[in-house]
Amino acid sequence: MTTVGATLGALAVMSVGLAPSAAADDIQSQQWYLDAMNAQGLWKVSTGKGVSVAVVDTGVNPDTSSLKGQVLPGVDVTATAGDETDDYEGHGTSMAELIAGTGRGGGLKGVAPGAKIIPIRTVLTGIGKKDEKQGDTSVKAIRAAADSDAKIINLSFGGDFPIDGELEAVQYAQAKGKLLIAGVGNGADQGENYIGYPAKEPGVVGVSAINENGEVAKFSESGAYVDLASPGVDVPVWCDNKFKSYCPERSGTSQATAIASGAAALIWSAHPKWTANQVLRVMIDTAGRDWPKNTPSRYLGYGTIRPAQVLLKGKGDPGAADVDPVTNKKTPGQATGTAASPSAFTPTSSQTPTSGGQTSAAGAAPGSSGSTTLWVALGAAAVVVVLGGGAFAVARSRRGA
Repeated sequence: MTTVGATLGALAVMSVGLAPSAAADDIQSQQWYLDAMNAQGLWKVSTGKGVSVAVVDTGVNPDTSSLKGQVLPGVDVTATAGDETDDYEGHGTSMAELIAGTGRGGGLKGVAPGAKIIPIRTVLTGIGKKDEKQGDTSVKAIRAAADSDAKIINLSFGGDFPIDGELEAVQYAQAKGKLLIAGVGNGADQGENYIGYPAKEPGVVGVSAINENGEVAKFSESGAYVDLASPGVDVPVWCDNKFKSYCPERSGTSQATAIASGAAALIWSAHPKWTANQVLRVMIDTAGRDWPKNTPSRYLGYGTIRPAQVLLKGKGDPGAADVDPVTNKKTPGQATGTAASPSAFTPTSSQTPTSGGQTSAAGAAPGSSGSTTLWVALGAAAVVVVLGGGAFAVARSRRGA
């Protein structure tokens, strides 16, 4: 599957690369990031039980061996044939397995195998969906996810331009206590290094992709809207909507987003009284970096996800329940860990994003000085970008609101 070029009003799934398919019984050996995260140790503390993740995508097939019993009733906002369980591309099912797959039958193991998936099927234009005349439906989908029982909303797609009503939909979801996580885009190596929407919206966690060595992927877009980094290179997914075989060498911020959502589910399950703000704050606080937290990198944000620091070492300060740790703005509905009613929330102009202070030259080659195994699970892990032979984190301004 190749990257789909985003056009005005069009959103594309964020997976790139093409490789020969692999038999299902071999695919788990390709999930290198589970060892790097010390998943076996994490699962002794938390599996994500009690947390549901809404996967806003192309649908989720609940009948794959890894997802049987993992998928709850969802919503189809496409107004086309089928329902939320009819995955018209295979992408949504792949994201669901990366989040909450059980690994049964040799299928993909999810980061949070005790979590549940709520599928929200939407039209993502340009990826083979029939009946696209109605246009993009992601705003409806985000609102549907906000109205569901999901705590986390996974948004493994993006486009260059916002959709009408998208910011309001994000604000609506935030007011209902949801944690929204989205990929920042895959066009950096094609000269399209422009972080898209919804990752660019305030209130959405923008995730970039790293490889097994802790290096930011060449395709991963950079800028002021990158908040966290997560494994997204050579992460296997289903090859297509036939669900006959997996493709092991697929890459994209789609996969990085799903893995970050799984990590958030593990943390939230272990700390069920925390709000979305607090879950995100500890993820930021414990992220792997060797630069000051208050000067996040335009490539890796606050650093790489390290749930083991929270679950196995007890690190991370959850802080204020009602303050967004990225924007430092009060978040309606999260003061006590309970969601506000939609009528209690009024969007304000103060939540429009601002950016600036980016110091990196275009076309910089990514690299790393970090460990291949400690970047997520154990050490302080220097995960940086290499510019002109010197290793350092390129800072960018905080995302404003």
